[in-house]
Amino acid sequence: MKILGISAYYHDSAAALLVDGVAVAAAQEERFSRKKHDARFPQHAVRYCLESQGLLLSDLDAVVYYEKPLLTFERLLETYLGAAPRGGRSFVAAMQVWLKEKLFLKTEIKKQLAALAGDAEPLPQLLFSEHHLSHAGAAFYPSPFEKAAVLCMDGVGEWATTSAWLGDGSSLKPLWEINFPHSLGLLYSAFTYYCGFKVNSGEYKLMGLAPYGEPRFVEQIKEHLIDIKPDGTFRLDLSYFKFHRGFRMTGRKFHKLFGRPPRKGETELSQFHMDLAASIQVVTEEIVLKIARTLRDETGAKHLCLSGGVALNCVANGKLLREGLFEDIWIQPASGDAGSALGAALVAWHQHFEQPRQPVPGDAMAGTYLGPQFSNEQIATYLNDIQAPFHSLDDAALFERLAELLDQGKVIGWFNGRMEFGPRALGGRSIIGDPRNQQMQSVMNLKIKYRESFRPFAPSVLEHEVGNQFELQAKSPYMLLVAPVKKALCTPMTEQQQQLFGIDKLNVPRSQLPAITHVDYSARVQTVSERTNPRYFNLIRAFQRRTGCPTIVNTSFNVRGEPIVCTPQDAYRCFMRTEMDALVLQNQLLLKTEQPKEEADERWMQEFELD
Repeated sequence: MKILGISAYYHDSAAALLVDGVAVAAAQEERFSRKKHDARFPQHAVRYCLESQGLLLSDLDAVVYYEKPLLTFERLLETYLGAAPRGGRSFVAAMQVWLKEKLFLKTEIKKQLAALAGDAEPLPQLLFSEHHLSHAGAAFYPSPFEKAAVLCMDGVGEWATTSAWLGDGSSLKPLWEINFPHSLGLLYSAFTYYCGFKVNSGEYKLMGLAPYGEPRFVEQIKEHLIDIKPDGTFRLDLSYFKFHRGFRMTGRKFHKLFGRPPRKGETELSQFHMDLAASIQVVTEEIVLKIARTLRDETGAKHLCLSGGVALNCVANGKLLREGLFEDIWIQPASGDAGSALGAALVAWHQHFEQPRQPVPGDAMAGTYLGPQFSNEQIATYLNDIQAPFHSLDDAALFERLAELLDQGKVIGWFNGRMEFGPRALGGRSIIGDPRNQQMQSVMNLKIKYRESFRPFAPSVLEHEVGNQFELQAKSPYMLLVAPVKKALCTPMTEQQQQLFGIDKLNVPRSQLPAITHVDYSARVQTVSERTNPRYFNLIRAFQRRTGCPTIVNTSFNVRGEPIVCTPQDAYRCFMRTEMDALVLQNQLLLKTEQPKEEADERWMQEFELD
């Protein structure tokens, strides 16, 4: 049986394909369209999923959309009517979109599928899941647990913003939910907006900013903005917000509370903004921990699964793991709406088609390596066509050469195997460097990623070495847990350094791995398994043999404002536009020094125009 899941029309559209209940392909539309957070119907992602398995649309047994649009429309109407006459302009703008397209989404999806199929192909049946059910399905069904509590927290689905479930075998039983407009995800997004970052994409920046600040606004937030009950449930004071009735996230009362208007993007970040980030992070962690404790007490479950946008808050996840409330937790690596395409397909497989579930050891996500891949032959043909000089090396020679380059402080673009599904680069489409290099963070941020200097980088560490590098005994294959760097590797700050605030902390050496050690001595850890990504594992092992260090820097293969690269063409362009020193496309190695700059610029421009 073949089932295609789709999420689209809000943000981060995606498609995912199941064959007999196994995820065989999944990708976000943005990777193909090159439009970050592309919300359009995922035609390229659907086409990839089908072509990767040699299928036609007519071969599918069902297509499943990840939510029920009419319930969302109901929520919009009730919310705007409740706020009237305020929010009139926002209501008119929203209704124009809904009456033109979203209200008739079933027809629109069938139209898009028909365009992909061609006139000759009959369309498979179209099913609809629910938003938080799709999140819960993505959280529980691929997990390694037979039975688990499931917690989904995001901005908003149809109505739910937080939902609790009990997964057992192939069943998912809803327990309770918190409904819009009371939303932890939207509260966090309100602070994201207020601190000058983009909603639905800048939340991870706010999380990265938090360690530079002091949580001095926690009580102010809890006294005025959110009422947190002992069981973790909560209610917002809506008089401070505008997200439920307007174009902006926060209102004048919010701005008056903190004594200034929202920061404009790209202007200077002050200690005030860092303290706000630290404060909302503390509040978020408190709520997540309280709800998790409540779920454990209500269900007696020994395991917990997480999904929804809030589950990408890896600092809260790390604290939850260290609290020891559950024997183990599992977090869906594509926890946002993109992952709900997979969740919707799994819900259809287990609930609509009533298929049994057999948990897979580790998990059933194939390391998230579910995207396109390219052969050495395809890559070599492309490089020859554009006359780019390169070296073809077997794995053993390539890894030794890369270990040497990394040891020399070089920054390398690593394009390997299948592309990852989800927001993290996990050794498929990564930029890598030496974590021991004191300059690596600033070089990568400013000369390669072109992004804010405060943002930290993550380590990829050999799975069996994680306990020697970090205060972490669990596996973290998806970079969704933050853990302290091992104390033996840390460098204590002097009394003078301890008096520093904010960004001034950035250049203080904090450990023997300065490029991945955040200002609070933590790191967002990825453990690398030989089972799921043997080439990436063996590359890091070659670096360890040369240097004694089983860890490298790993960041996503893209520049600021662009999606992660998908194809060799994307990777080559990114390589030419930045100050990366080398590019690896499977077994082909390109060195920047071997190309005259004029030729490199011309070649990149030619590629850009051809695309």
